[in-house]
Amino acid sequence: MNKEPLGLALGSDLAMGSATPAQASEEPVIHPDVLYAIDAVPGGTVIDAHTVVWPELGLELSVPSPDSRAVGSCATGSYCAYAGANRSGTKLSWATCTTVSTAALSTVGSIANARSSGTVQARKGASTVLGTAGPGATVNLPGGTTNLRCLL
Repeated sequence: MNKEPLGLALGSDLAMGSATPAQASEEPVIHPDVLYAIDAVPGGTVIDAHTVVWPELGLELSVPSPDSRAVGSCATGSYCAYAGANRSGTKLSWATCTTVSTAALSTVGSIANARSSGTVQARKGASTVLGTAGPGATVNLPGGTTNLRCLL
């Protein structure tokens, strides 16, 4: 994306008085959870102020809008991890049955399994299971989740 023409256009508008200083300085503010995730997990692509994806990992992190009433929906066929309990807060989702790191989330408060079979485990390290969600289920978790593993 070439930002130079936009900068020139804004400068011209300001010089002619058609844009207020507040309008000229308004840029989307990237949510702190998105900034945290792109620092914690290299290779992510910021889609917008509330979303980052890692196509090669099959992951997406989305921060709910403060105006959103339904927070934490996990799409059919996906596994999801949420920063808050009861599927609330920032969501990390993936559809491939594998083990994924939760490093993109600063904390994991709940997980959801929106698949028709199998389970997803929240684990601390390689062997300590903190919680397991079966098909169509959600589980709240204690702190310490470092990875999530699906079992078909």
